[in-house]
Formats: sequence, structure tokens, C-alpha cells
Amino acid sequence: MGKVIVSLRDVSVAYDGVVAVESASLDIFDDDFIGIIGPNGGGKTSLVRSILDTVAHSGEITLAPELYRHGRRLIGYMPQQSAFDRSFPISVRDVVLSGLQGEKGLFDRYTKHDRAKADELLAMAGIEGVARQPIGEISGGQMQRALLCRAIIAEPRLLILDEPTNFVDSRFESELYELLQRLNERMAIVMVSHDIGTITSIVKSIVCVNRSVHRHDSNIITQEQLDNYRCPIQIVSHGSVPHTVLSHHDGDGCGCEHRH
Repeated sequence: MGKVIVSLRDVSVAYDGVVAVESASLDIFDDDFIGIIGPNGGGKTSLVRSILDTVAHSGEITLAPELYRHGRRLIGYMPQQSAFDRSFPISVRDVVLSGLQGEKGLFDRYTKHDRAKADELLAMAGIEGVARQPIGEISGGQMQRALLCRAIIAEPRLLILDEPTNFVDSRFESELYELLQRLNERMAIVMVSHDIGTITSIVKSIVCVNRSVHRHDSNIITQEQLDNYRCPIQIVSHGSVPHTVLSHHDGDGCGCEHRH
């Protein structure tokens, strides 16, 4: 493992008195590729929002100096696509450029260098051909690529993605994961996902969230470890295709699915 760049200690998040994350402690390293898994409503998004400091929380979150440049955080965030208004009259390139807003003054304009950088990222993502199109006219997969470019244009040291493969087909999903693996060579990645069967083949570590938080420093997990994490999973295999079946649980356990 590399150097710790984010440290959470006894972090809790609650909404109107309902606890979403309770006493979470977690370290994120500069070379991490973490898959965050767990049931719907288990606190996955609340956990990453506490790191982003966009939700009220108790406890302590410490960011390493490497995550700052000129007083600004070097954390890229790709939200769920459903959180982005695609009816807004803006081009794909302008979506990408909006990722620089945190580094610009109130009246600063995008420079020629900024626009060239946006175009370079769009080419890397394979959507340079739609750079000038309104975002309401592109496909879901193209929109996801644009949002990824937006998240990394300011050259973050940590990239956080919330369900990045929603609304996309399997071909794009595979291409996105290949791109993320390349990006992981220069930044830590934390990815919230429900697609456990796929992400276990690309992430380095698994963090299971169901109110409590457990880190597993591998993408391979045993039944004994599942039991230790209070994840009541039955593992069933049909030929060469692995499946997981979530057995009944009382809400105390992890509630996540893992591929074995």
C-alpha cells in the first residue's frame, strides 16, 4: 500500500435522526482502487459525501496535504447521472470545462489551454465527435464519459464515482473499467457500485457499507471473511459462471453481494 491520503475516524452521518453511517473508520491510500458495495439505503453514498464534505457528519476526516493545491481540494467526483440535469442548454465540452470551476475566479474565463485539455480528454474517452452537441442529444454512455472527463480535468489525486455504469450498455461498461484502470496509475479511485460480479475483477479492495463500514484489502473474499463482516451470503456456482445469492439478514449485517 502507498500513503494514506484520506483518514476517517468514528464518522457518522444521520438524516432527521435516522443514522445512515455509524462510527465509520477507514483509510484511503494514494494507490487505492476501492469498490464500495452494500444494499440500497445502506449508506454508500452518504459515506462518500462525507469525504466530499457535502453532508453534515460527526467524527474526524483528515485529508493529506497532497490532496490540496492552492487551497483547493484535488478530489474529482462523478455523481450518478440522474443527479445531472440533461435539459440544461450546455454543450458536452462545456460540461467537461465546468470541472475547472473550482480553480477559476468568479470572473475568469476558460483559456485556450483549458479548451484544448477538455478536447484531449474527450478524445481519450472516445467522444470527441460530440464535443459541440447539447448534452440532451447524446446517449447515456456518452454522457457518462463526459461526466468522467469533467471529474478528472482538474487533475485530482482522488477520484470518487457513484454508480458510474448506470444507464449504459455492457460494451461501454467494459471500456469505462479499462479507462479507470489506466487512471488508477496516477490517482486513487473510490467507486460505489451495485454490480459486484463485475467490479471484483478490477478493484483492488472492497469496502462493505451497511451503516457500519468494513474494508477488505483484496478483491477476493472468503466465506469466513463474509461471516466476520456479518455478510450472510450463500455462494452458488453453476459451471464456470459464478453467482451470488443474498440470504436473509436482519439489517445488522452488510447486505452486500460478492462474487467468489
